[in-house]
Amino acid sequence: MLEAPSYHAIAAMAVTIAMFVGFARGRFPEEIISLITIAVIGVGLYFAPLEGGKPTDGLAIAFGGFGHSALITICALMILGRGLVVTGALEPFARVLESVFRYNSQLGLLTALMLAFSMSMFVNDTPVMVLLIPIIVAIAAKGLMASSKILMPVNTAVLLGGMSTTIGTSTNILVVTIAADLGMKAFGVFQFTPIILIAGLVAIPYLWLVMPRMLRDNSVVPDKQRRIFHTRLRVGASSLLSGADFASVKGRLPEGITFHDMPEGTLQLDQRLHISGTHEALEEAARALKGELAPTWVIDRIRRISKAQGEDIVAVEMTVTSDSRLVSRALASSGIADLYGVAVLGIHRPARVLGERDTYAATGDLHILEGDVLLVMGIEEDLNSFAEGDGLLRLEGARELPRRSKAVLAGSIMLGAIATASLGLPWFDANGYAPIKLPIAISALAGAIAMFVTGCVKFDRVGRALSAKVIVLIAASLAIGRVIDESGAAEWLGQALSLGLAYLPPALVLSAIMLFVTVLTNFASNATAATIGTPIAFSIANQLGLPPEPLVLAVLFGCNLSFATPIAYQSNLLIMSEGGYEFSDYVRAGVPLVALMVTVLSALLVLWYGL
Repeated sequence: MLEAPSYHAIAAMAVTIAMFVGFARGRFPEEIISLITIAVIGVGLYFAPLEGGKPTDGLAIAFGGFGHSALITICALMILGRGLVVTGALEPFARVLESVFRYNSQLGLLTALMLAFSMSMFVNDTPVMVLLIPIIVAIAAKGLMASSKILMPVNTAVLLGGMSTTIGTSTNILVVTIAADLGMKAFGVFQFTPIILIAGLVAIPYLWLVMPRMLRDNSVVPDKQRRIFHTRLRVGASSLLSGADFASVKGRLPEGITFHDMPEGTLQLDQRLHISGTHEALEEAARALKGELAPTWVIDRIRRISKAQGEDIVAVEMTVTSDSRLVSRALASSGIADLYGVAVLGIHRPARVLGERDTYAATGDLHILEGDVLLVMGIEEDLNSFAEGDGLLRLEGARELPRRSKAVLAGSIMLGAIATASLGLPWFDANGYAPIKLPIAISALAGAIAMFVTGCVKFDRVGRALSAKVIVLIAASLAIGRVIDESGAAEWLGQALSLGLAYLPPALVLSAIMLFVTVLTNFASNATAATIGTPIAFSIANQLGLPPEPLVLAVLFGCNLSFATPIAYQSNLLIMSEGGYEFSDYVRAGVPLVALMVTVLSALLVLWYGL
């Protein structure tokens, strides 16, 4: 007979339910609810310690998450992702996927989903998502599709792909290892892959067509409302424009670029072409055509100073005020570059007078007027001197330009971190080649340190890579998981499940085990769910005379259905700040998919094993 749960187990389940309700209702910020949860655990266990424990043990449980390897791993992965962003290491891959999104946004999303699913079959889920996040954010920044509409579906595709092989996730390896210790025959790497591929035929359409419609649009500013800057694109010796016909290079231009003086015939060296577009479009046009938006000597000097001083190059927007000396001056004769060492990349003119704007666009006249917005590039100190010296008002939204000279280095560091965690560190012993597979925490930390040492990521910019909300949420989820485990709540739930399944048909037994493990993994941890669920499934199989393999696979699949809450898996938390998600977004979009996958996977296991 099942004994009643202990008071600590009851309290642990009550705190977990209360935290979930608080998150789901959304009346208070997630970080506040997380801090309250940590406080309740710490205070409660101080005055009512666990059996055999001391009051201070409760504080270690409550605050241990802040020093947990899982939190350190996520922070290190965020830093690695930041290194890829600030160096532009993934820009070539982003441009390929961007071209698909430009052709058709729905086709682009489907391509991203299939790429994520296939990559995660062989590489750990979290590094795959770290690679994809900067690419997706870059696509969203171009206004092709909101990041909130892409990140969660892609992350879910990663989780689904990761469950298809024994090496897809660390949780899979844990379940398979525990099953082998219990006496089961070892699983092959691709033994259950066909089941997941069939289930993917149901899940991918949901991720592609349904889930994006259930998520909020976090787009900030549509393209049509963004400032359009006019500038001169210079034809240099290495430019694709030099000696070429305009029609032959027109196809290389990004969308949103307008030529105001359509050149005729062959373009000549040092020719300057009047173009306009958004900042991103101008930068992409200059990159694609290998031209410059400012005199080459100015750009080269800024880059030399940036490298010598170790400062980032920044592009900012500045408004010309009425008392600025630049009013009515031509840009070419302003002396801005000589005086301040900065480069003006373009000028935006507000539509104060329609006729004035038309004249400006038609003639390419770059005289500066009051109210114009200058797009200026340089290092921070020189930009501040320019704003103060020439009466300019600096606007919000400064943008660091990628340090492309370190792009290959940053990409190599990321690939090294992924390879050592997924494939292992090359090593030879007396028996031959024997790679040492590093824990992802170690490989991620080593990669983050390498990013710092090489200057790909700077110490004073780490705060931009990390999210305080995510950090507190991780700490709270780790505390909850540990309390559920150590209070005996998880064990009691497992015993209750095993007693209730004795009278059910095999199909419902599979579904119940998978659902139980899914709930556990979404509120405790994958490791806890695997550690508790695998022996229970093995025991139930022996009691009911069923083959243990499908029941253990039900545990393995359930451990991976971790997309109903942000605290269920590391990659869920990685996308939270970038996608602007709230707890309720995961519940609303994830719970229907969990129900769908539990049903489909249970049916497939029954059919596959003939139960």
